[in-house]
Amino acid sequence: MLKDCEVAAVLPAKDIARARDFYQNVLGLDEPQVMDNENLMYRCGNGTGFLLYQTDNAGTAKNTQMGWLTDNLEAEMEELRGRGLTFEEYDFPGLKTENGIATNAVGKGAWFTDPEGNIFSIYQNL
Repeated sequence: MLKDCEVAAVLPAKDIARARDFYQNVLGLDEPQVMDNENLMYRCGNGTGFLLYQTDNAGTAKNTQMGWLTDNLEAEMEELRGRGLTFEEYDFPGLKTENGIATNAVGKGAWFTDPEGNIFSIYQNL
């Protein structure tokens, strides 16, 4: 049954080499499993992961495509900013960030994009 299966996101990249450099050197992820020249599998915590595949469709989604849960949002942001990452600032109904962080009744989050145009979040439950 699907409810018992591991889940993995599937993310597009126009330039797989540029994306690989970003995920390793900016986000600090481990070396991916190389499936072939156009497909990389990254592993994260608790058996989760995502497939990065090469396609010209990258960067067309205007929504958050994947997110990480953390126990310390500010520490994660500080480390990533130290590696050159810039967090998005939003100001529209239902979502306003201050210094890159939006807070609601259940937690706080921050968003950033990769060089391929994919939108990611980091979220901390309160």
